[in-house]
Amino acid sequence: MKSNGKVIMGRKLDDEVATIIPSDIIKVLFCHHGHYDPNLHDYGIRKVLGEKGRRIRELTALVERRFDFPENSVELFAERVDNRALCAQAQAESLRYKLLGGLPVRRAAYGVLRFVMENGAKGVEVTVSGKLRAQRAKVMKFADGYLLSTGTPKEMYVDQAIRNVDMRQGILGIRVKIMMAYDPEGKSGPKTRLPDDITIHEPKEDTVFPIEATTTEEEAPVAAPETAVAQEQQQPAAAVEITA
Repeated sequence: MKSNGKVIMGRKLDDEVATIIPSDIIKVLFCHHGHYDPNLHDYGIRKVLGEKGRRIRELTALVERRFDFPENSVELFAERVDNRALCAQAQAESLRYKLLGGLPVRRAAYGVLRFVMENGAKGVEVTVSGKLRAQRAKVMKFADGYLLSTGTPKEMYVDQAIRNVDMRQGILGIRVKIMMAYDPEGKSGPKTRLPDDITIHEPKEDTVFPIEATTTEEEAPVAAPETAVAQEQQQPAAAVEITA
C-alpha cells in the first residue's frame, strides 16, 4: 500500500493500529481504491460508535494523524460480531488475555480449540511462537478438525488473525485460523459450497405396481392325473378274437 511516498506493509500497519485503538475493539484491516479502510469488529457496537458517532470519528482522525494520511481518506466501518466463537480476531484476543494473565500456553490454546469446535466450526488451528519458557524460541501448533490451506475456498472459508503478546521473557506471536462450515443462509458461514462437497441422497423406495392376469382364450380345465387313471379303469376291456 502506498501513501505519501511511503509503503506500509499490512501486518505492520495492523500492529500499529492495535496500539492506537483500544484492545476491546476487534478489527480487520483492508485497503481498496487507494483508501485505507479498517473494518472494526466489536462485541458492543455502541462502544465503537459512541454518542452520535463521536467515538468512530475520533478513531478515524486518530488513524489519519498517526499515519499522516490525507484528510477524509480513511473510513472506519463497525460490524457486529454475532458468533464470537467463529471470529478469529475475537479468539486471538481471548488467547492473548489468557497468556497475559499467566495461564499456561497449552491449556489456553486447548481452551480456544474446544470453544471454537463446540460452536459449529469445521476446523481450527492455533500457533504460538516465541520464548515460551526456555531461552530458545520455539513454535507450538495446536489443531483440530478439517482446515484448508490453499486455493480460493480457503479465502472464503478460513478466517485468520495475528496478534502479538508482550511477555516478560519477550514477545510471543499468536496466529488463529478458523474454518467455518457451509451455511445456505450465510449467517455462520459462506453460502458457496466447497468444490469437493458431495451430497449423497437417501435412495427412493421402489414402487411395486400390481400385475393383473389377462387371458384372451378360455382354457379347458386339465384333469388331474389320478382322475384320468380312474376313468381308464372304469372303461370295459375290448374283446380280442384270435383265428387260426
